[in-house]
Amino acid sequence: MIISSPLDFRDAARRRLPRFLFDYADGAAYAEETLRRNVSDLAGIALRQRVLKNVADIDLSTELFGQHRPLPIALGPVGISGMYARRGEVQAARAAHAVGIPFTLSTVSLCSLTEVTTATPGPTWFQLYVIRDRAFMRDLLATARARGAEALVFTVDMPVPGARYRDAHSGMSGPRGPMRRMMQAIGKPGWAWDVGLRGRPHLLGNLEPVLGKDSGLNDYIGWLGANFDPSISWDDLDWIRSEWKGPLIIKGILDPEDARAAAGIGANGIVVSNHGGRQLDGVLSSARALPGIADAVRGQLTVLADSGIRSGLDVVRMLALGAEGVLLGRAWLFALAARGEAGVAQMLDLFQREMRVAMALTGVRTIAEIDRSILA
Repeated sequence: MIISSPLDFRDAARRRLPRFLFDYADGAAYAEETLRRNVSDLAGIALRQRVLKNVADIDLSTELFGQHRPLPIALGPVGISGMYARRGEVQAARAAHAVGIPFTLSTVSLCSLTEVTTATPGPTWFQLYVIRDRAFMRDLLATARARGAEALVFTVDMPVPGARYRDAHSGMSGPRGPMRRMMQAIGKPGWAWDVGLRGRPHLLGNLEPVLGKDSGLNDYIGWLGANFDPSISWDDLDWIRSEWKGPLIIKGILDPEDARAAAGIGANGIVVSNHGGRQLDGVLSSARALPGIADAVRGQLTVLADSGIRSGLDVVRMLALGAEGVLLGRAWLFALAARGEAGVAQMLDLFQREMRVAMALTGVRTIAEIDRSILA
């Protein structure tokens, strides 16, 4: 399959993956309205095309949390991405680090933080969920410090898992899940050989201390439901701030009041995010929520955004709406599933090309120049 656009990776991933994995990546909560809004609302942001502005030298670099970055992009956390390519988290991290941008490892990754940071030195962020077992959270934080994680991305929009009906239909969860997944894998021999067999062990690396050495997808689904803590409140984040001295990024903010609360506890950044539509269906898209949040905390912390970003043009739109950087999710996961590390590298190259075109045709040469003045 010829890939000439970032959107092509989704079709390539669908062809390669067993249904349960494609639907897990592609799906969202309830009727998936927020998932669709994330994409359509962002695509509906109109830009002002300008001419004769001398855009010969375009600079995509920026500064995030005191570090110079060649792009205002990080690869965001995606659970079990090691099932989408052989040792997938390592492959994606290599592609990100080759460009010089951060890779964010999920708590529920197949490859552990130790495996990823050993295999590919580079800017690595670590994502942490709200977990009932505070002692285990402290252990994870200690590991992140020891392995040189540059930032902690603390996800707060999952006190309970969202209702993701596609997973029950596909066999990712629900009755006879293991048998259904096995039958689907047999139908995708390329994936079955490369990932199903050669990609072992399929363990949840960061959770091995609590799940043991024989953990797998069944443990992943069960662990999510049993270990998220719905009693968490802003007061509980004080100990996270005291335990983690590096940049603290609160992910899952959709309301200006919550953004102010994040600034109040000393967070260094937030991610305006609805978890890719995977939690509460019917909420605002990130594109709709972003401007009000950016206005509320401008100058107090770094505002990042995710959800619905499918192209370099979308990155420019998010920056114009008030973000200082973006996290990619499905975009890099589909590229990983389609072509592994090479796919993620190609996706990032396509994003850069699209950003350069969008900036040139809106008359801006640097990331700092992108603001609401380029919106129609």
